[in-house]
Amino acid sequence: MTTTEAKPPGRLGSDFGLRLASGLVLAAAAIGLTWGGVVPFGMLVLAVTLIVSWEWGSIVRKAGVDTIFILQAIVIVVATALAISDLPALGVVAVVVGAILAALLGFGQLGHISALGVLYAGLPAIALIWIRGGNLGLQASLFILLCVWAADTGAYIAGRLIGGPKLMPRVSPNKTWAGLAGAIAGSALTGLAFAMALPGLSVTRLLATSVALAVVSQIGDLMESALKRWYGVKDASGLIPGHGGFMDRVDGLIVVAVVAGVAAAWINIQEPARAILAWH
Repeated sequence: MTTTEAKPPGRLGSDFGLRLASGLVLAAAAIGLTWGGVVPFGMLVLAVTLIVSWEWGSIVRKAGVDTIFILQAIVIVVATALAISDLPALGVVAVVVGAILAALLGFGQLGHISALGVLYAGLPAIALIWIRGGNLGLQASLFILLCVWAADTGAYIAGRLIGGPKLMPRVSPNKTWAGLAGAIAGSALTGLAFAMALPGLSVTRLLATSVALAVVSQIGDLMESALKRWYGVKDASGLIPGHGGFMDRVDGLIVVAVVAGVAAAWINIQEPARAILAWH
């Protein structure tokens, strides 16, 4: 989640209540649909991915709905349907083909960045649905979501209350090393809670995974900040009160999902959720 307005250290900011309220509503909806099964979770992922696709077009092409967005939307629908149907590999093929077509439609640099948008939206969607559909899928999905949310919250609170040296001021002037430490601490506490709630899993491995997810989440945040800075945009949109757009809210999760999907495929392609939680 990207902070966009400088606040003096020692304050959570006047918008903290609004951010908290909207964040809790979104989190409750996400947890409920995740708990509901693969299909409800897939519908959630599809809805968010379509919004992210629209926001990407608004940022890089200054057009939310255009020919490339329509192409991307069709690709996303097909890819998520394939993932829900337990055909994630075909979903990846659909996304790659969509990226190639977007590059051809956009021409030059616009085509390249549009193709990247198809991959940016499509690949994490497939990874999240694939992980949710396997054995221990509910637990692994909640683990990923809660670690990312805890990292975002920890980074926000530590950054506001402690402040201090900037992490990458040219990319995101408000991000601090204290915020990164807060992100790691928040995610690590989540990993510890899961280790206590799921007996039989290694505490050390869950803690290591949660810390890695926190770092990757912050990298995803910085990547989105760099994109917005390059195009001179403050927020991806104004759809979420106090947070900006959906890209601003799920930027860390997007990169985490891709990394988790690749790691799971490397460790145990047959049981991706177990690969994330137990490393085997």
